[in-house]
Amino acid sequence: MPMNLMHRKLCSSEKWAAAVAEVLPDWLARFDLGDDVLEIGPGFGATTRVLVDALPQLTALEIDPASTRLLQEKYGDRADIVEGSGAEMPFEDGRFSAVVCFTMLHHVPTDELQDRIFAEAFRVLRPGGTYCGVDSQLSFGFRLLHIGDTMNVLDAEALPGRLATAGFEQVRVRVERKRLEFSAVRPS
Repeated sequence: MPMNLMHRKLCSSEKWAAAVAEVLPDWLARFDLGDDVLEIGPGFGATTRVLVDALPQLTALEIDPASTRLLQEKYGDRADIVEGSGAEMPFEDGRFSAVVCFTMLHHVPTDELQDRIFAEAFRVLRPGGTYCGVDSQLSFGFRLLHIGDTMNVLDAEALPGRLATAGFEQVRVRVERKRLEFSAVRPS
Protein backbone atom coordinates (compact mmCIF):
# COMPACT_ATOMS: atom_id res chain seq x y z
CA MET A 1 0.00 0.00 0.00
CA PRO A 2 1.38 3.45 -0.85
CA MET A 3 3.16 5.42 1.85
CA ASN A 4 4.09 9.09 1.74
CA LEU A 5 7.75 10.14 1.94
CA MET A 6 7.63 11.17 5.61
CA HIS A 7 6.03 7.85 6.57
CA ARG A 8 8.57 5.83 4.54
CA LYS A 9 11.46 7.73 6.12
CA LEU A 10 10.16 7.10 9.64
CA CYS A 11 9.44 3.40 9.13
CA SER A 12 12.79 2.76 7.46
CA SER A 13 14.81 4.74 10.03
CA GLU A 14 17.27 3.34 12.52
CA LYS A 15 15.47 5.34 15.21
CA TRP A 16 12.22 3.45 14.51
CA ALA A 17 14.06 0.10 14.41
CA ALA A 18 15.72 0.87 17.76
CA ALA A 19 12.36 1.80 19.32
CA VAL A 20 10.84 -1.46 18.07
CA ALA A 21 13.83 -3.45 19.35
CA GLU A 22 13.34 -1.91 22.77
CA VAL A 23 9.66 -2.83 23.23
CA LEU A 24 8.98 -5.87 21.02
CA PRO A 25 10.89 -8.55 23.00
CA ASP A 26 8.89 -7.86 26.18
CA TRP A 27 5.65 -7.91 24.19
CA LEU A 28 6.58 -11.21 22.51
CA ALA A 29 7.39 -12.79 25.88
CA ARG A 30 3.68 -12.65 26.76
CA PHE A 31 2.87 -15.28 24.12
CA ASP A 32 3.86 -18.86 23.35
CA LEU A 33 4.42 -18.48 19.61
CA GLY A 34 5.76 -21.98 19.04
CA ASP A 35 8.25 -23.19 16.48
CA ASP A 36 7.09 -21.81 13.10
CA VAL A 37 5.81 -18.21 12.99
CA LEU A 38 4.40 -16.14 10.14
CA GLU A 39 4.78 -12.37 10.14
CA ILE A 40 2.31 -10.57 7.86
CA GLY A 41 3.31 -7.22 6.35
CA PRO A 42 6.76 -6.52 7.78
CA GLY A 43 7.37 -3.54 5.49
CA PHE A 44 10.91 -2.26 6.03
CA GLY A 45 11.65 -5.01 8.56
CA ALA A 46 12.06 -3.32 11.95
CA THR A 47 9.99 -6.07 13.56
CA THR A 48 11.56 -8.78 11.40
CA ARG A 49 14.97 -7.77 12.74
CA VAL A 50 13.78 -8.66 16.26
CA LEU A 51 11.77 -11.74 15.28
CA VAL A 52 14.60 -13.54 13.42
CA ASP A 53 16.63 -13.61 16.64
CA ALA A 54 13.70 -14.45 18.93
CA LEU A 55 12.03 -17.31 17.05
CA PRO A 56 13.13 -20.77 15.90
CA GLN A 57 11.59 -20.37 12.40
CA LEU A 58 10.20 -17.21 10.79
CA THR A 59 8.39 -16.66 7.51
CA ALA A 60 7.64 -13.08 6.49
CA LEU A 61 4.89 -12.34 3.95
CA GLU A 62 5.19 -8.91 2.30
CA ILE A 63 2.92 -7.56 -0.46
CA ASP A 64 5.26 -4.82 -1.74
CA PRO A 65 7.87 -6.16 -4.21
CA ALA A 66 10.52 -3.57 -3.30
CA SER A 67 10.13 -4.25 0.42
CA THR A 68 10.24 -8.00 -0.26
CA ARG A 69 13.57 -7.61 -2.07
CA LEU A 70 14.94 -5.50 0.80
CA LEU A 71 13.85 -8.09 3.35
CA GLN A 72 15.36 -10.91 1.29
CA GLU A 73 18.68 -9.05 1.16
CA LYS A 74 18.69 -8.35 4.90
CA TYR A 75 17.12 -11.50 6.35
CA GLY A 76 16.82 -14.09 3.58
CA ASP A 77 19.57 -16.21 5.12
CA ARG A 78 17.70 -16.41 8.46
CA ALA A 79 14.02 -16.35 7.45
CA ASP A 80 11.78 -17.33 4.57
CA ILE A 81 10.75 -14.09 2.85
CA VAL A 82 7.72 -14.49 0.59
CA GLU A 83 6.07 -11.91 -1.66
CA GLY A 84 2.29 -12.08 -1.46
CA SER A 85 -0.93 -10.82 0.04
CA GLY A 86 -2.13 -11.55 3.54
CA ALA A 87 -5.63 -11.80 2.06
CA GLU A 88 -4.54 -14.68 -0.22
CA MET A 89 -1.70 -16.46 1.54
CA PRO A 90 0.35 -18.96 -0.47
CA PHE A 91 0.67 -21.40 2.45
CA GLU A 92 -0.98 -24.71 3.27
CA ASP A 93 -3.69 -25.00 5.91
CA GLY A 94 -2.48 -25.36 9.48
CA ARG A 95 1.21 -24.74 8.77
CA PHE A 96 2.12 -22.13 11.40
CA SER A 97 2.23 -22.24 15.19
CA ALA A 98 1.55 -18.48 15.32
CA VAL A 99 0.77 -15.53 13.06
CA VAL A 100 1.82 -11.99 13.99
CA CYS A 101 1.38 -8.55 12.47
CA PHE A 102 2.63 -5.20 13.65
CA THR A 103 1.31 -1.76 12.65
CA MET A 104 0.22 -2.97 9.22
CA LEU A 105 -3.53 -3.61 9.38
CA HIS A 106 -4.32 0.12 9.15
CA HIS A 107 -2.65 0.05 5.70
CA VAL A 108 -5.27 -2.41 4.42
CA PRO A 109 -7.77 -0.21 2.56
CA THR A 110 -11.06 -1.89 3.49
CA ASP A 111 -12.60 -3.78 6.39
CA GLU A 112 -13.43 -6.58 3.95
CA LEU A 113 -9.74 -7.04 3.07
CA GLN A 114 -8.82 -6.93 6.75
CA ASP A 115 -11.43 -9.64 7.37
CA ARG A 116 -9.89 -11.76 4.60
CA ILE A 117 -6.53 -11.41 6.34
CA PHE A 118 -8.14 -12.57 9.61
CA ALA A 119 -9.68 -15.56 7.80
CA GLU A 120 -6.38 -16.42 6.14
CA ALA A 121 -4.50 -16.14 9.45
CA PHE A 122 -7.03 -18.59 10.90
CA ARG A 123 -6.62 -20.95 7.93
CA VAL A 124 -2.82 -21.14 8.07
CA LEU A 125 -2.67 -21.54 11.87
CA ARG A 126 -2.41 -24.91 13.52
CA PRO A 127 -5.19 -25.79 15.98
CA GLY A 128 -4.29 -24.08 19.25
CA GLY A 129 -2.14 -21.51 17.42
CA THR A 130 -2.10 -17.83 18.31
CA TYR A 131 -2.78 -14.82 16.10
CA CYS A 132 -1.59 -11.60 17.70
CA GLY A 133 -0.48 -8.13 16.85
CA VAL A 134 -0.35 -4.43 17.49
CA ASP A 135 -1.70 -1.50 15.54
CA SER A 136 -2.14 2.21 16.06
CA GLN A 137 -5.31 4.05 16.91
CA LEU A 138 -6.38 7.40 15.55
CA SER A 139 -4.67 10.52 16.83
CA PHE A 140 -3.75 13.87 15.34
CA GLY A 141 -0.10 12.90 14.84
CA PHE A 142 -1.03 9.53 13.36
CA ARG A 143 -3.40 11.25 10.91
CA LEU A 144 -0.65 13.71 9.89
CA LEU A 145 1.80 10.87 9.30
CA HIS A 146 -0.73 9.26 6.93
CA ILE A 147 -1.55 12.21 4.67
CA GLY A 148 -1.76 10.63 1.23
CA ASP A 149 -1.47 7.12 2.70
CA THR A 150 -4.02 4.40 3.08
CA MET A 151 -5.31 4.56 6.65
CA ASN A 152 -8.11 2.26 7.78
CA VAL A 153 -7.82 2.21 11.58
CA LEU A 154 -9.20 -0.83 13.40
CA ASP A 155 -12.30 -0.27 15.52
CA ALA A 156 -11.34 -1.74 18.90
CA GLU A 157 -14.96 -2.41 19.84
CA ALA A 158 -15.73 -4.25 16.59
CA LEU A 159 -12.49 -6.24 16.39
CA PRO A 160 -13.44 -9.05 18.82
CA GLY A 161 -16.54 -9.85 16.76
CA ARG A 162 -14.61 -9.71 13.50
CA LEU A 163 -11.99 -12.13 14.82
CA ALA A 164 -14.72 -14.43 16.19
CA THR A 165 -16.39 -14.41 12.78
CA ALA A 166 -13.09 -15.63 11.30
CA GLY A 167 -13.29 -18.56 13.75
CA PHE A 168 -11.03 -17.39 16.58
CA GLU A 169 -11.66 -17.92 20.28
CA GLN A 170 -10.09 -16.42 23.42
CA VAL A 171 -10.08 -13.04 21.68
CA ARG A 172 -8.46 -10.24 23.66
CA VAL A 173 -8.29 -6.61 22.56
CA ARG A 174 -6.71 -3.85 24.59
CA VAL A 175 -6.15 -0.18 23.78
CA GLU A 176 -3.53 1.73 25.69
CA ARG A 177 -2.00 5.08 24.73
CA LYS A 178 -3.44 5.03 21.20
CA ARG A 179 -2.05 1.53 20.63
CA LEU A 180 -4.33 -1.44 20.01
CA GLU A 181 -3.08 -4.90 20.97
CA PHE A 182 -4.93 -8.08 20.13
CA SER A 183 -4.58 -11.83 20.48
CA ALA A 184 -6.79 -14.73 19.52
CA VAL A 185 -6.49 -18.52 19.35
CA ARG A 186 -7.55 -21.04 16.72
CA PRO A 187 -9.55 -23.67 18.62
CA SER A 188 -7.93 -27.09 19.06
